[in-house]
Amino acid sequence: MKKLLLGSVLAASSIFTVTACTSVNATTDTTPTAQMQKNHKDGAMRGPMSKLDLTATQQAQIKAIMQNKRGDRTADRAEHQAERAQMDQQIQALTNASTLNTTALNRLADQRAAKEKQRFIERVQTQHAIAQVLTAEQRAKMEQMKSERQEKGRKHSKDRKGHDKQHQGM
Repeated sequence: MKKLLLGSVLAASSIFTVTACTSVNATTDTTPTAQMQKNHKDGAMRGPMSKLDLTATQQAQIKAIMQNKRGDRTADRAEHQAERAQMDQQIQALTNASTLNTTALNRLADQRAAKEKQRFIERVQTQHAIAQVLTAEQRAKMEQMKSERQEKGRKHSKDRKGHDKQHQGM
């Protein structure tokens, strides 16, 4: 009887808590999503750039670099989608064929490698352009943040492997 009563009390309190939290979030304007949209609209730097104490000029220059990069991607989007669809059809044809056409497969692999190479080049060019806007101290701070982020990722990966091993034994 005590267990049933205790269970009922816990269930009721959980329902009240969820209801209260939901009503508070519904009436406030500072939800994370609303805050992110506000930051996005006001043009403030986000992510690692926000921690570099950029001047207004630097922010404007970096914003221009990123908008230029985004504009290039947007303009070519339809072309890229058509190319991907065509490549997917060619891959499907190779997959369904009774014998594998290695010449066509090598041609597709070369095309995909060339696209990846171009994306890599564009990414490094953008990173270089942004780095030229930063001061030496800001570049050093950015490099430090990158190292910390990579170390955190390595630590998470190691923790994850240990976690997986523990659960495999169960």
